[in-house]
Formats: sequence, C-alpha cells, structure tokens
Amino acid sequence: MSKKIAILATHGFEESELKSPKEHLEQQGWTAHIISPESGTIKAWAEKDWGQEYNVDKTLGEAHASDYDALVLPGGVINPDQLRTNETALSFVRDFFQQQKPVAAICHGPQILINAEVVKGRNMTSVDSISKDLKNAGAEWEDSEVVVDNGLVTSRTPKDLPAFNAKMVEEIMEGKHEDQTV
Repeated sequence: MSKKIAILATHGFEESELKSPKEHLEQQGWTAHIISPESGTIKAWAEKDWGQEYNVDKTLGEAHASDYDALVLPGGVINPDQLRTNETALSFVRDFFQQQKPVAAICHGPQILINAEVVKGRNMTSVDSISKDLKNAGAEWEDSEVVVDNGLVTSRTPKDLPAFNAKMVEEIMEGKHEDQTV
C-alpha cells in the first residue's frame, strides 16, 4: 500500500526530528516529501549547532494537502517559530485536519498547531517548555513519550522518536480519522 507523506519544515528544524521520521516512513516503502516555504535546500539544527542541508521536494505554493496521506511537523526552536507565523503554512496544516488525515508533531512542532487553531480539546504532549502554551490554547497536555488523539500523534523530544515513529506509521496505516477535526 503506497502512501505519500508531507514533512513541513524550514531552516532550523531539529535534524533528528526530520531525518528519523523520514527514514522510517521510507522504510515502509512510502514517499516522504519535504515541503517548505522556500525552494532549494533547508538547513537543520543538530542539537547545539547547524547541521546538514536537506533538499526541498516542493514549496508550500506547489504542495496541496489533497496530494498527501499525512503530515509530519518536526520541531526545533527556529523551525516552528518561523512556520507558525506563515499563513500559507497554517492553511496547509488546517487542510490536513479538514481532510481528516493523520498529523504527527514532535517537540516544538505543536506550536504550529496552536497557531493553526487545531489543538482545543485535544490530548497532546510536547517538549515541556511549550506545555503551558498548549494548555492555554485548550489542549489537554500530558507528559508522555507519545500521545495519540484521533489521528493526531505528538511526542516530546528526540529520545521519543522510536515511539513517535511507530505510532505515526500506525495512524497513517489506519487512514482518515472521522473524529479528526479543525
């Protein structure tokens, strides 16, 4: 069963939080596209310094949620901070929820979901530093390695990537989630 997954990122994403899910998705025999506001390459943040550059497969202007089976939002501090103020990125994210498709976000990635206004009433986790932001936006936050709520998969940090990757694949295999709401 062939699947196509969008990974939304820009400069400053946490390298392991894009690389590990992308590789895991590709190990399933699926296609994982890096979608970004800019074309060319985007540069990772690797824990304490700049990391590798990654090729962008499509820009936000070229990508449509209807072309994908799911969405992944890697964290890092810089990446979500840039994307959460980009209205095209927020619209792209909302489209996945409107189409009831799985969405997975790790670390600071849920900041994008806050600005997309899709967290109210959802059970979620994240890096601890944004837990209050999620609670203030109406999410039910818990300190767990992975939390799943009707197709929405969230995790805390790179150490949770094995659980995050496994649940992400499970939710993508299930397909659309009727209770996935905007």
